[in-house]
Amino acid sequence: METGRVNPQNRLENQGIEGLGRIYYNLTEQALVAEALSRDEGTLGKGGALLVTTGKHTGRSPKDKFVVRTPWVEDHIWWENNAPMAPAHFDVLHADMLEHMKGGDYFVQDLYGGADPAHRLDVRVVTELAWHGLFIRHLLRRPAPDELDGFTPDFTILNCPSFKADPARHGCRSETVIALNMDAKLILIAGTAYAGENKKSVFTLLNYLLPEKGIMPMHCSANHAPGNPVDTAVFFGLSGTGKTTLSADPGRTLIGDDEHGWSDRGTFNFEGGCYAKTISLSAEAEPEIYATTEKPGTVIENMVFHPETLELDFEDTSLTANMRCAYPLEYISNASDTALGGHPKNIIMLTCDAFGVLPPIARLTPAQAMYHFLSGFTSKVAGTERGVTEPEPTFSTCFGAPFMPRRPEVYGKLLQEKIAKHGATCWLVNTGWTGGAYGTGSRMPIKTTRALLTAALDGSLGSATFRKDPNFGFDVPVSVEGVDDTLLDPRKTWADGAAYDAQAAKLVQMFADNFAQYVPFIDEDVKAAAIG
Repeated sequence: METGRVNPQNRLENQGIEGLGRIYYNLTEQALVAEALSRDEGTLGKGGALLVTTGKHTGRSPKDKFVVRTPWVEDHIWWENNAPMAPAHFDVLHADMLEHMKGGDYFVQDLYGGADPAHRLDVRVVTELAWHGLFIRHLLRRPAPDELDGFTPDFTILNCPSFKADPARHGCRSETVIALNMDAKLILIAGTAYAGENKKSVFTLLNYLLPEKGIMPMHCSANHAPGNPVDTAVFFGLSGTGKTTLSADPGRTLIGDDEHGWSDRGTFNFEGGCYAKTISLSAEAEPEIYATTEKPGTVIENMVFHPETLELDFEDTSLTANMRCAYPLEYISNASDTALGGHPKNIIMLTCDAFGVLPPIARLTPAQAMYHFLSGFTSKVAGTERGVTEPEPTFSTCFGAPFMPRRPEVYGKLLQEKIAKHGATCWLVNTGWTGGAYGTGSRMPIKTTRALLTAALDGSLGSATFRKDPNFGFDVPVSVEGVDDTLLDPRKTWADGAAYDAQAAKLVQMFADNFAQYVPFIDEDVKAAAIG
């Protein structure tokens, strides 16, 4: 048995995990790459990156995710959004997985979820695949070597892709299962090699635990002005809306690209790395992210590459449109050393509007911000979830419904209180379609989005002339330096104005129908914003 760094009193055997083959504790990135290559888990790419594939699961499996229904969580879980699993079924699943794991080699990483020591979660991740250990070592936060000696996990994840669940025996839907047991402080992942399930399980845990401490967990990226953490901006959005791309602004300091908390002390990253989509990634548009694809230890997931030159093909989606790279934050030159920021000065809600109705940017009142936060309108981007092959308009409350174990109003109320207490200017930014819906129009130019965000964050956009949007009632700038005025009025980008009006009316009604579920739980000013 190989140990690496671990307290002898805190080995897996002391957690009831016995009979395994070799156990590799807390291997470094270099050692994990070597183990992955020796086990034929991947190919060594240019610059030392590790090229891997995930089999038939090239995205998350949200329909296979369960929360164990125990008395402790019964009254706190949003059961309409989180599938329940009976404790007895979980116990059988756990026992069967442990039996299946016997004799096999496993990789253990002891990590932190959360950059703020006062609020972090200590997580032990046990993986069957060496490259999964490398992935989660990037995506969570790595303790200093001397911190490992006293490390005791708050929660443990067991990830075993080779184990196939039995729906009849384990109370699940298919051979794939992600089961969270808050009482047992244990997460079981089986039947999928998609590494993103590891990090999103930790995010779901933090989304459950932190609200009880008055901390707002956020599915967002974040950055701040250089040398000025007080000037912090957060970017809410689902996968594919631009969180990673837009937060990696060379003119600002990156706090993180996906998951953060907002406490009474300010903003803090949950993670230690980034998980960026690589479809159509270019050195010209996103040089920092592009450069990570040829750095040591970066995990390149589901990308086609030349068998001899190892050149990556950023346009070939034959494996999936959800191809990605995972890398540590320090690979971004302007990343924060602490992953801490101040209270958000600007809150940006990113949406990928496949209808082509929304303007590229709009200023929101606090009530309008609550309306759009609870609505969470966007489009699921191809490949992010299994079965999604083209953009699908959807409402994902709090811009992260798949990861929200509590009811949306819990998070909405927290955000409302923090905006009121600390003050923030709120913006809605559409990174989706203009000039028509998906199939007719085109994606919003990234240069336009960047120019508008720069104006919003440096304060100059606040002095612009605004018009009232006739469909949603928010303020839209009439003219912004460096931006085509036509793009600011989406109706003018359509060849047929009447067709735009019909599409807009359809979208407004979709918003109203979706928002009806929140009306009994919200304040009168938010109801007024919903009416428009």
